[in-house]
Amino acid sequence: MSINIYVGNLSFSVDSSELQSLFGPYGTVKSANVIMDRETGRSKGFGFVEMSNDQEAKAAITALNGKEHSGRSITVNEARPREDNRSGGGGGRGGFGGGRRF
Repeated sequence: MSINIYVGNLSFSVDSSELQSLFGPYGTVKSANVIMDRETGRSKGFGFVEMSNDQEAKAAITALNGKEHSGRSITVNEARPREDNRSGGGGGRGGFGGGRRF
């Protein structure tokens, strides 16, 4: 089973391939993604790495959490499950057709 790892406080110059290289010595990296701002195209300063198994992920977390990379002390821990905070609706008025009665 693979583990998703959160990597925070990244330098804005770090890209996904550099993130993959950082975790490579600890095992097989299934994916590495630096999160980018949609509007500016710049890094948001954090990313996610997916390792192929628990042992490799835990070794990477232990070795890299608090380590300095590109001038910053990075935060590395197991990612929490994503929460979807988006509401499903678009208006909140309810009913059919803006208050019309049928």
